[in-house]
Parts: sequence; C-alpha cells; structure tokens
Amino acid sequence: MGIVTQRDIDFLEGNLTESLSQIMTTELVTAHQDVKLSDANNIMEKSKKGKLPIVNDKNELVALIARTDLKKARSYPNAAKDANKQLLVGAALGTRENDKERLSALVAAGVDVIVLDSSQGNSTYQIDMIKYVKTKYPKLQVIAGNVVTKLQAKNLIDAGADGLRVGMGSGSICITQEVMAVGRAQATAVYNVAKYAQERGIPVIADGGIQSVGHILKALSLGASAVMMGSMLAGTTEAPGEYYFSEGVRLKKYRGMGSLEAMQRRDSSTSGSINLSSTGTSAMQRYYHSETDRIMVAQGVSGSIVDKGSVLKFLPYLDTGIRHGCQDMGVRSLSALRKGVQNGEIRFEKRTSSAQIEGGVHGLYSYEKRLF
Repeated sequence: MGIVTQRDIDFLEGNLTESLSQIMTTELVTAHQDVKLSDANNIMEKSKKGKLPIVNDKNELVALIARTDLKKARSYPNAAKDANKQLLVGAALGTRENDKERLSALVAAGVDVIVLDSSQGNSTYQIDMIKYVKTKYPKLQVIAGNVVTKLQAKNLIDAGADGLRVGMGSGSICITQEVMAVGRAQATAVYNVAKYAQERGIPVIADGGIQSVGHILKALSLGASAVMMGSMLAGTTEAPGEYYFSEGVRLKKYRGMGSLEAMQRRDSSTSGSINLSSTGTSAMQRYYHSETDRIMVAQGVSGSIVDKGSVLKFLPYLDTGIRHGCQDMGVRSLSALRKGVQNGEIRFEKRTSSAQIEGGVHGLYSYEKRLF
C-alpha cells in the first residue's frame, strides 16, 4: 500500500511517465477501521503525518483522515456533525414530480435534512411530498413550510414534518403582504405556531424580519428554536454575488426569490441557446408559477446590501450579542429564556412610538454607529 500526496508530485514538472509505484510513499502509518476518532487523532499527532489511512482486516483502504480534519475539529468544536463526525448538510427541495428524482440523488449523496421550499406550505403539493419522503425515506428529516397559523402547522405536522418554517411576507425583500394581502405579523406568527408545535414536539424556525441581535432574541423567546437570516448574511463576503460601489459605499446585490428578476433569470447554455436557469425554475415553483405562465406576479424585490465583511467575524458578533442579551435578562440559557416567557417570569411590553424613539440614538447632531 502506498499514498501519493502533493509533496510527492511537486517537482515532477510535467514528467508523467513514472508509475505511481515509483513516486508513492510506502512507509505508512495506518489505523484499523474500528479505531475511535480521538485515538486516530492521537496517532496523527505522534506520527506527525499529514494523512492517516484507515484500513480493514484485509489491509484495504476504507477511509482517510487528514490533519486538516483534526485542525478544523479543534478550531470549530461546536460544528454540527452527524454520527460519522461529518458536517450536517441540508438541501432545498420543491414539490413538483421531477423533484422526486432530485430527492433520490440527494439521499444517495448523504443529505441529512430536506427543506421543502414554498412561500405557502399548507398546500396539497407539499403535504403529498412530505408523505412521499416519509414513506420512501422514513429516517430523513423534513423541514416544511412556510406557515403562519396553527391550522397550517397542524396539516404539515400530521403529514409527517419534523420541523416548520414560520413567516409569510415579513422578509426585507418580500412584498407578499403588500401585493397579495396575505401574511401575518412575524412575532404573532412565531408565538402562536411555536406554542402549538411545542405540544406536538416539533421545533420551528423563525423565517423573516430578522435585522439585529435583538430580533433574534425576540424570536427565540417567542418559541423559535432557530432563525433564518437572509438579509443579515447577504452582505457578507461568503454570500453569492459581486461587490460594487455606489456613492463610495461597498454594496452587494440582494435578490428576493419572489422578484421578477429571480423568476425570469435566464443563463446561456453551452450550446449558445438561452435556457431558464435552475435558480429561475426554483423561484417560479416556490410561488406556484410555471415556465408556460404568460403573467407572473412578483412577491419580492431586488435591492442591495451594505458590505458586512466575513461571516468569520460577523457570526461571533451575533453569538456574543445573544449571550449578552440573555445576561441582561438574567437567564443562563435559551431554554431558560423560553421557560421564563412561558411561566410569566419574563414578559413582553408594548412600547409607544415615543418609547421607541427614546430607545434609539437621539439628541445628537451626528454620530457613527459601529456594531462590531
């Protein structure tokens, strides 16, 4: 057995005539497939090797552990991982018939959770898809939605949903409430749906309206287990899209999936013809449109977001902000926060417009607002 790494071929300079047996490293340190991850890490530390092949009883390669894996485990101890210590991966899925083929491919690739992507989740399409997924892949987790009422939540939970996304028309680029007159105040929706879902043992995700650390705390205290952060992360370096400058400000494009620009997006194919891209197709399906529709009703807009830098700096700021928020309220954990709201120890209070002005920056000629 041998291994070929970058250091073995760095100086070949285009000489590809040598066989692998001539250039591979044969003095290997290996571990049996029954080895524990902690023991494997210790072996790598002591051997000072960059790679640790994992072999079976026949000395056949079954896996490979790299030193970078060890470094990442140390640098990111709170990373969400499965039983095999691999990062948890989710994928969005539509509710059309051809999405079943996509589902099979995702399961084969090892997906951990499916998110059914629909602006209005309480539909026969989504209910049928949930039942299909749960019948064919009973152990696969399904997050359904979006919903804003107890009845909508009940229908999806009865169908087999493992989690719910809550929110309709409350996102920064969403105009569903304005155009369609459909939706619900986000805090009200999260509180009512989460209260019912908790009785059924189903977690909820607050989707929309999150603009600050305070909004995250409100959503979590109202019963949400997690929050979606579209606009908050859209301006980060890792988010898709190119930066551009406008009047000296560094911006990045932010497009709502319900906007005409997203639904009509067309990309050039390799043959030179113009085809509707997968992004455009999924955007249309999310709002129940098809390629043959002559008229599309926009439920979103396109805009721009100010540069927020890297998520490596932004996310720690959010984490620290949540910790300080809990500290100010006198709770030690998020579970204690929710329990305090439920038993009345922590209460919400209405604020007048004057109180809201008073709670922000006021009385200054000029100021600079830097959050982190």
